[in-house]
Amino acid sequence: MRPDGWHLTEDVDDFHTRAGEFLRSRPALHTTPLTTIETLRTRGAGAFGAPSTPAPVLGRLERAGRVHATFCLIRGLSLTHLTPEHADTLAAHLATHLTALGRSLPFVSADHDTATAFAEAWQRRTGATPTLRDRIRLYRLGTLTPPTPVPEGRGRLVGEQDRDQLMVFLREFTTDVREAATIDADSWASTRFADKHFTFWETPDGTPVSMAGATSMVGGMVRVDPVHTPAHLRGRGYAGAVTAEVSQAALTAGATDVVLYADPANPTSNALYQRIGYLPITEWAVYDFAHAEPQAG
Repeated sequence: MRPDGWHLTEDVDDFHTRAGEFLRSRPALHTTPLTTIETLRTRGAGAFGAPSTPAPVLGRLERAGRVHATFCLIRGLSLTHLTPEHADTLAAHLATHLTALGRSLPFVSADHDTATAFAEAWQRRTGATPTLRDRIRLYRLGTLTPPTPVPEGRGRLVGEQDRDQLMVFLREFTTDVREAATIDADSWASTRFADKHFTFWETPDGTPVSMAGATSMVGGMVRVDPVHTPAHLRGRGYAGAVTAEVSQAALTAGATDVVLYADPANPTSNALYQRIGYLPITEWAVYDFAHAEPQAG
């Protein structure tokens, strides 16, 4: 039996073998690591940025031979739920490990309590001052209730012939949410959108007026991401219609957990998702660390 504590690796397949069952045990709450590991297995680290991006560091917390928590460190640190004690032991472990690699830790993303506990522990261990960047709400679909009335038009899967229009929508979306991304024909394969499946809502004359994306199913889970309607077309029910369309497609394909993230500061989108059946399950937080170099201690 392996010793209790944190076990780090750069071997994605080994991590998947040892931690996959734990991640699939709570697919809604583990939506991010499930899709991250699947992307690493199918597309490699290049899917998360330039070829110069450092190799991912993956970790699992084992006790009595069972996995109790995991992390993924690629551009930043993504955590499953941790107690303050385990957040502190991870901070100590990573401070030593990243110093040896000559790497810094730009940010941490996790459920609010875990992210806050780790941010405080990282500050104690390294002196880096955490700054809260984002709050995010995670929703899980209960009973899907399509909007009424449904706006005129229909949902349609996006094909290769729609790539230019899709990239226009995605550039608008990333601008709206202040996400740094270059989205064009040359950069497409390295964006987080490249392996998603997209649906347009189009008017009766075939004009796309809204879009929604979805991840491939992993562990019975599908995440709806992103959802976007151009600013001048909002308020007409298009976002609700296309989100319901994508959600129903996930259920039809056999998904047991359909989830999405939303900005809690946006009352319009939160109300929309709740009207069609999404229920909030946890609050998420992202802390930046001002690119301080970690020091062991």
